Amino acid sequence: MRAHDIMTSPVITVTADVPIREAAALAVCHGFTALPVVDGGRLVAIVTEADLLRGRFVADGSADAPVREVMSTPVYGMDPDAPAALLARAMVEHGVRCVPIVEDARLVGVVTRRDLVRALARTDDAIAADVRERLDAYGGPGSWSVSVHDGRVVLRSPFVDERSSRVVAALAEAVPGVMTALVTPNPEGSL
Repeated sequence: MRAHDIMTSPVITVTADVPIREAAALAVCHGFTALPVVDGGRLVAIVTEADLLRGRFVADGSADAPVREVMSTPVYGMDPDAPAALLARAMVEHGVRCVPIVEDARLVGVVTRRDLVRALARTDDAIAADVRERLDAYGGPGSWSVSVHDGRVVLRSPFVDERSSRVVAALAEAVPGVMTALVTPNPEGSL
């Protein structure tokens, strides 16, 4: 599972000139804990709930002050192909709730803790059903045996070649909730 599989896109953003009050209203309206700050589509900062509170109440600032007075910099984004485990580790180790996803210096999405928890909460049965659906579309119904335990997928087929293995592993790993996908031959020849 990669960032592009679970990210929210398009992204609700603000510019550095937006008043704190408007940024707070956007965050509340959409249920976000942070908003990326952009300049011409390029990520320049992030403004979090804590930034908004600090700017308005702790620093006794004006709700009409611009976001630039409270936004957090520097901000780091990750690539759309970043593994979910890397995103989770960054969130936990750095205490952030939202990681911007950047491609060619342009903001393309965000992954929040909620996105990761939503993927984590999926049952193995739901994951297996989604993996089967994708693999049936690729190789025809029943071409692959699918088993899932704690988000770890094992795929079996009597006819496994290197190219097919890479394709089906990628298809399975794109399903939210999949932690890893292993392709193995089924020596008995039956599914």
